[in-house]
Amino acid sequence: MLKQTEGSHAVAEAVALCRPEVICAYPISPQTHIVEGLGEMVKSGDLAPCEFINVESEFAAMSVAIGASAAGARAYTATASQGLLYMAEAVFNAAGMGLPIVMTVANRAIGAPINIWNDHTDSMSQRDCGWIQLFAETNQEALDLHIQAFRLAEELSVPVMVCMDGFILTHAYERVDMPTQAQVDAYLPPFQPRQVLDPQEPVSMGAMVGPEAFTEVRYLAHVKQMQALDLIPAWAEEFRKAFGRDSGGLIHPYRTEDADTIVVALGSVLGTIKDTVDALRDQGHKFGVLGITCFRPWPTAAIREAIGNAKKVIVLEKAFGVGLGGIVSANVRTSSGSPDSVYTVIAGLGGRPITRDSLARIFLEVEAGTAPSLTFLDLNRAAVDRALARERETRRSGPIAEALLRDVGLVTAQLR
Repeated sequence: MLKQTEGSHAVAEAVALCRPEVICAYPISPQTHIVEGLGEMVKSGDLAPCEFINVESEFAAMSVAIGASAAGARAYTATASQGLLYMAEAVFNAAGMGLPIVMTVANRAIGAPINIWNDHTDSMSQRDCGWIQLFAETNQEALDLHIQAFRLAEELSVPVMVCMDGFILTHAYERVDMPTQAQVDAYLPPFQPRQVLDPQEPVSMGAMVGPEAFTEVRYLAHVKQMQALDLIPAWAEEFRKAFGRDSGGLIHPYRTEDADTIVVALGSVLGTIKDTVDALRDQGHKFGVLGITCFRPWPTAAIREAIGNAKKVIVLEKAFGVGLGGIVSANVRTSSGSPDSVYTVIAGLGGRPITRDSLARIFLEVEAGTAPSLTFLDLNRAAVDRALARERETRRSGPIAEALLRDVGLVTAQLR
């Protein structure tokens, strides 16, 4: 059914259609509308049987999800930013125990300085925790990925994050095609856990493992992620046949067949990149776009094939490793036959707008061979230089963030 709705509400409805039995919630923007919507459905009886548990922290939210999943319930939660960091220990535990929890991460920057706007720093910080990570380009894909995520998590007995850009998607009103309960039930079978706490057949879960077996346990977690590389595209194709739209999968190429330069990215920025590439194509420049839906496990073979004929690859990412540079681009280089031809563009940090003009400028610079290997898009170099000059001139140069705000004129006269 076609309907105009907020991204968060669309995800809440999709999760409800998956018949979760335990939802544990702690509010943190920009995911709050998702769990609020689910809470309203549980309270009204529209989502039943389901226990909605308000907890005192994000750590508690994941801990409750772990307990519920271990007891055999289909479990769901959502978080963002510092909330994901606060639950980090439990996030690793969920993966290490092989529990099929599904969690929405409404991507948001991590402080300090305090910032509530979108980038991918939060989920990237947990990229190696053992969860599958799927990134949505649109609200329709965010909705669809949750349905696929429950099936994937429960088949492999691994947890899955569905990452959607905070505010850009979560708070945007768009038209989506909401499936029926019958469609979801036909695609997503009832939960049959591979492991469960049962008084009649007692087992230990999360036991101490020493050096004699720890490597093997971790290796088996890796094997399950590699199995996901086969299941994700197969079930995306099954989803396409059942629901009539192409959603999910590992990657999504766009005009890459004859492209000399391919731009790689994740999430909602792909729409702006595609518009930019279309305009550059009209001017005779052979650009293409490769959208990555599955970031973990990393689809090495699929990406290598998609970018194999390109002369240059631009990786545009909304997070970076301080002291290194690109995170996604480091992965792309492992998939490229020519790592030196991979350029990193850091953009959109803390919600900074990513414009078509800025994208076109850096894309053309890469094409012309005049761009550095690492670029921070629309960096205010003058403000940075002033900050560095202050540090050279005086030992007590003050807090960096507050000084930069004064430099760019975003503080009040009283604070000056």
